Parts: sequence; C-alpha cells; structure tokens
Amino acid sequence: MSDSAGLDNFIGKWRTRWPEWQVAETFIPATQRQAVVAWFALLQEFEDIMNVDGDPLPADAKLGWWAQELRDWSQQRSRHPLGRVLEPLKAPWAELAEALPVVQLIRRQPGSLDDAMAQFAPFARVVAKVEAALFDAAAPDAHGHQALAAQWLASRAEAAGAAAAPVGMELPAWRALLLKAWPPAPGLSRPRRLWLRLARLRLKRELAGERPVAKPLALLWHSWRGASGGR
Repeated sequence: MSDSAGLDNFIGKWRTRWPEWQVAETFIPATQRQAVVAWFALLQEFEDIMNVDGDPLPADAKLGWWAQELRDWSQQRSRHPLGRVLEPLKAPWAELAEALPVVQLIRRQPGSLDDAMAQFAPFARVVAKVEAALFDAAAPDAHGHQALAAQWLASRAEAAGAAAAPVGMELPAWRALLLKAWPPAPGLSRPRRLWLRLARLRLKRELAGERPVAKPLALLWHSWRGASGGR
C-alpha cells in the first residue's frame, strides 16, 4: 500500500466515525484541514487501543510501536503514513510517547470521577500541549485538560459500557456525571473546540435517547459555536 493510500485509509476511518466533521471543518482554515484530520486519526488509533475488546497484548504491543514511532518523529524520522503529514510539524512528540501508558491505565474501572480524571490527566496535558503547537493556540488551562479527559472518558463509556463506570454506578448516571463535569474550554485550539462540541453533543443526545449524529442544520450551529469558543 502506498503512503497516500495508507493515509487515506486512516483518515477515512476517522471520518467514517465522525461524519459530523464534514460540516464542522468548514470552520477550519483550508491549509490546516489535512493536519487536523491526520492528528485526530492518530488519536483514534490510541482510542482503539484503549478500547480493545479481549486480549490486550496485541494492542499493547501496537502502543509500544507507536511510542517508538513518536520518538522517531522528534528526530525527523517517520514510518507511518500519518507521520508523513504530522512529523514535519514541530510538536512535543517525545512527550506524547512518554504519556501513552495512560491509554492502558484508563481501561481499569475507576473508583470515582475524580479517580478517572486523575488517571487521565497526564495524557490530557500532553495532548493539549501538542495541539497548541500544531494549531498555534495558547497554552491550555485546567479547564481545557478536564474537557479533554471528559471526551476520552465518554469514548471509553461508549465502547466499554458499564465497565467504564465506577463500581456501583449505572452507565446512564456515569454519562450524566461526565456531561456535568465537562467544562467549557475556550482556550483550546479551534479544531479541538469543534471536536469537543461534537462529542459533547453526541453524549447529550445519547442520554436523551436520540440518534447520536444530529441533523446538518443543528451541526452547523453547534460547529459555529464551537469555533467561536461558545459552549
């Protein structure tokens, strides 16, 4: 498979999972769009490893491969098709590599919301730092880190169901708690604000018993709000 075909495959997989982005990316400068979807596709690879079903050993081996790949990006070397887009961009790739073990830790059933947030905090901080570098955003604050953690924990809940919730808590109650703990984060990069907005909208719709993906007109309004920094 050529690098171009491989890149299209990974980006296409992410776009299939997030069809809302076809509307949302209208608010992203055209010059940034390929880097944005390549970055989000990379994060989806880590989410898939986090949400692996069954024997985790192959997924953990893949995570180890990614850690080395990211360290190589810091030395201007890449093997993965996504690296052809992302590696030339200056970002703390080695720091991201060091934070990857959090992806394994978050599989554990948390004791509480605070426990889950604390487990994820190191990874959230590095992801926000990478995005600030990639998309020329300000350094994120604690609210930005918490919003990132809430998005990942919502993804974990979608994949793992009740096993993602604290012991003794039903899944709907856990999702409602995540939604309540999900702060506005206007200081994050515009691409992240948009994705956060879409993910939070999905969570709200799931709690309401509606289909996760909203209609195009609603998506356009929510995307505009996300791009402008509104909640």
